[in-house]
Amino acid sequence: MRVTAGEKTWVRDLEPGSLVDSTFAVLRKERRRGRTGSTFLSLELADRTGRVHGMVFDDAVVLDGRFDQGDTVRVLGSVEEFRGKAQIVVRGVERVAPGDPLLYVPGARRDTEDLEGFLEFLIAEIADTTLRALVEAVYRDGRFRALFRQAPVTAEGHHAVAGGAIQHTVAVATVCREVAQLHPRVDESVLAAAALTFCIGAADAFLPGAAIQLGEEGRLLGIAHLSTRRVEREAVRLRTPRERLLPLVHCISGQRARTREALALHAAVALDAAVSDGHGPTA
Repeated sequence: MRVTAGEKTWVRDLEPGSLVDSTFAVLRKERRRGRTGSTFLSLELADRTGRVHGMVFDDAVVLDGRFDQGDTVRVLGSVEEFRGKAQIVVRGVERVAPGDPLLYVPGARRDTEDLEGFLEFLIAEIADTTLRALVEAVYRDGRFRALFRQAPVTAEGHHAVAGGAIQHTVAVATVCREVAQLHPRVDESVLAAAALTFCIGAADAFLPGAAIQLGEEGRLLGIAHLSTRRVEREAVRLRTPRERLLPLVHCISGQRARTREALALHAAVALDAAVSDGHGPTA
């Protein structure tokens, strides 16, 4: 049997009949009982290349206490084929230092650094200096940028990947930029600022770490509310005029659209979500 140890083994490279000693994120952990009454653990493990089912049959009760769902763990075991797919039979598992979600959660299809560069370009393109300064202030927060860079948009739906929030934002902002060119009656700066801030609450909605899990604020308040809160916080500090802030807040608040800008934003968000999820209408 081939043994892989000492370096990361990616999910995509797991082969039945091999041994594995590598690190993964624990997306799911369930304690179950078999037909004979014995306890076993059913796991879903992941890295940026995919997900794999894991099973702990031996010493399940002992190993259960060594890690939690959401942890990054070192797994020792063997790879078997089960119903046509690779599965890890786990012999040993231990919690390790939290991993970078961009390594341990199936990630955005586009490189995050490229997306950040395009994001900076889109921010600089906002014509209204007041709204540009507001958006720049939001993104200037280093802690926020680190969280936003790795945040998903949903736990299981569209853009449920590390980097999903920045991917979604860039896509929506790009669509809105074209809409503003085609429809001169739309306030281009309001729409651009809204497209760049409607999803920033994702940075606060999810728990940090290698697994995608909504935190309490994300579960109870939602991304729209958290996005609005971040924008309003910076607006207070910058003393952004209410007549420029209100149209922006309306767009990103999640309320029923009452302006052209809000209608355009909501349509662009829905389009990118449907196309990215792969469940949109087909011809």
